[in-house]
Amino acid sequence: MNATALIAEDEPLLAQALRAELARAWPQLRVLATVGDGAAAVEQALALRPEVLFLDIRMPALSGLDAAATLADEWPAEQPLPALVFVTAHDEFAVQAFEAQALDYVLKPVQPERLQRTVARVQAALRARAAPDWAGLRALLSGAASAAPRLRHLMASAGNSVQRIAIDEVLVFEAADKYVRVLTQGREFLIRTPLKELLPQLDPEGFWQIHRGTVVRVDAIDRVTRDEAGKWRLTVRSLDEAFAVSRLYADRFRAM
Repeated sequence: MNATALIAEDEPLLAQALRAELARAWPQLRVLATVGDGAAAVEQALALRPEVLFLDIRMPALSGLDAAATLADEWPAEQPLPALVFVTAHDEFAVQAFEAQALDYVLKPVQPERLQRTVARVQAALRARAAPDWAGLRALLSGAASAAPRLRHLMASAGNSVQRIAIDEVLVFEAADKYVRVLTQGREFLIRTPLKELLPQLDPEGFWQIHRGTVVRVDAIDRVTRDEAGKWRLTVRSLDEAFAVSRLYADRFRAM
């Protein structure tokens, strides 16, 4: 079957090898671009809209997992998400790729027989136009499997002072430049701890990530609405602003 693809691999020789093996395993597949980092993968995928993504898990700056999550946020709502295949040189990352509900994974160096099985899976998914299940990827990105101790309070900046805030008071964490905004009822604070480091320390039943840069307290959610373009927005009790909900996390609310 005919299809289009994008390869993201930071080692040029391995990228060339994967492209050559794909040409043998799937002659009708048209590789639109080969890029060397996660940021370029996101940029080119959004510009070219391939049907299949081959993403190296370990890439400079933006990993394959983070690139996939970013694309889930930014992919046009009217188009199906591309089939996702992770590429890795390490068995432990192959397991992560499988748990992340990627359609499949490929170990480096690429083995023709294994790649042929991957091609068959991808082709079957494209024929069925099956939607990817992003639940496992969400878990990996949020650190849900981590055994990190739960936060009970944090120290945050408010103007020229530093204040102790109980986690039970926090309504929203939102990434903003080099800081994370901490919103409570009637107050806003700033902390320097990245959202990625905070997530494993938050109770996953009490806080939900709704976007790659936003986490909200579950029992403070007021309303979730979807506009004509298919974009979801969430409001929180006691706060005037609305927060974007990405496609990666929107299925949490469709079942409600």
